[in-house]
Amino acid sequence: MPPTIHLIRHAQGYHNLSTSNHDMPDPSLTPLGVDQCRNLAVNFPHHSKISLLVASPIRRTLYTALHAFPSELEKGMKVIALPEIQETSDLPCDTGSDVDILRDEFKDKPVDLGLVGKGWDSKKGRWAATSAAIEKRAREARVWLRGREEEDIVVVTHGGFLHFLTEDWTDSRRFEGTGWANCEYRSYTFSDGPSDSNASMTETAESRSRRRGTEKPLTKTERVQLRETAMKTWENAGYQQPASQL
Repeated sequence: MPPTIHLIRHAQGYHNLSTSNHDMPDPSLTPLGVDQCRNLAVNFPHHSKISLLVASPIRRTLYTALHAFPSELEKGMKVIALPEIQETSDLPCDTGSDVDILRDEFKDKPVDLGLVGKGWDSKKGRWAATSAAIEKRAREARVWLRGREEEDIVVVTHGGFLHFLTEDWTDSRRFEGTGWANCEYRSYTFSDGPSDSNASMTETAESRSRRRGTEKPLTKTERVQLRETAMKTWENAGYQQPASQL
């Protein structure tokens, strides 16, 4: 049976304080961000079911996972760094660190960097900041997650990328470049079986009810229209490049 995926946006990083901080390379969490993680550790309702922790290899997502899931780490779990779920833009704040730097920084922490190779932070080729490349990475991440044997998986990633991963563009301008608050969590299951090459996900009824009450979900046509609007907005803001630049 495919797993349930608990998606989480990272806690507040220094780049979230001001757009002028977007020039900061791979920023870490603010003190408020660390407190947000501690609150998530207390309020996240699914700790007893979690059997795998996954995070983007960018520093703020790794530290969010480490601070927010101490009970899982105490059981011997490690945070698996998955480069496909890195943030979408090629701004310095959304560009990761060289894998050798990460290995040195996290050598004494329960982080598995085995899937992170040289060039993952290049923002070129398959890692490019274009809609086509990002959508391909999002699909590869969904397929990878669907193929895992664990039943409940935590995935800590980024506000922009979460819209690509879920294919849900609702409220994408609620915050700067995303509709997800820092440390917000939502739960998803896979819509169809292994024959679905896109590995599409659907938010669980419990998760959606907690967020939206009885509000009716958008139609497929409305979701496509939202996606097109978000793409243009993000390209104009510099959060991703036009596909022609791939």
